[in-house]
Amino acid sequence: MGAELKDITIFIAFLGGIISFVSPCVLPLIPGYLSFISGVSIEEMKDKTEKAKVTKKVAMNSLFFIFGFSVVFILLGASSTFLGNFILAHKFTWFNKIAGGIVILFGLHLLGVFKISFLNYEKRFHIRRKSFGILGSFLIGFAFAFGWTPCVGPILAPILGMAALKESVMQGILLLAFYSLGLGIPFFIAGIGFNTFLRVFQKVKRYFNIIEIISGLFLIGVGLLIFTNSFFYLAGLLTRLFPGLTVG
Repeated sequence: MGAELKDITIFIAFLGGIISFVSPCVLPLIPGYLSFISGVSIEEMKDKTEKAKVTKKVAMNSLFFIFGFSVVFILLGASSTFLGNFILAHKFTWFNKIAGGIVILFGLHLLGVFKISFLNYEKRFHIRRKSFGILGSFLIGFAFAFGWTPCVGPILAPILGMAALKESVMQGILLLAFYSLGLGIPFFIAGIGFNTFLRVFQKVKRYFNIIEIISGLFLIGVGLLIFTNSFFYLAGLLTRLFPGLTVG
């Protein structure tokens, strides 16, 4: 496990989760999601009168919401690795080309070269003033992973592509666990520091176009690595820059 944690794809997956969080189709809806799963209104989250009580309630529901979508993403990672091993075992050498090509197309979509209509799907919830409880938050998180796949798909796709190239299912699980952490940690932080999150959000939203461009370039780079099966070139470069870091 120690060697696996040095795998650069782990850090790419974690970064992918963070990029998913700050994407224009996720970040603006975070206040609504926090309110929806906790039953606490946005005004109550802003109010400092009962801050400790409100923060505890939002934090607990946020954790189980994160657990919910993490389960789905991790299962997807395990499935991708299993499928990838099957394809590679049967000498389907075209797999890298197709997977890399799809990721590059997603990158071009984010750059605005062209638009893929189903990736512009946006899911919104009607806010209710009723808590679903921690089990309800887990189930909503579970549904979030499926319902938002078109939204986070451009970033999630290369992570699943990398999972498909792993040698063991456990490596695929680890990869998607780090993606989930990248998405989940800032979500949790937003819940426990809501007013700070709102201030940061007001600044970040000015740079949504730049975020999409960076995300697009990130995807094209990863897509090219998958397409050409060239992660070992990246390994050589990073090993020289950061001794002890490996790519697996």
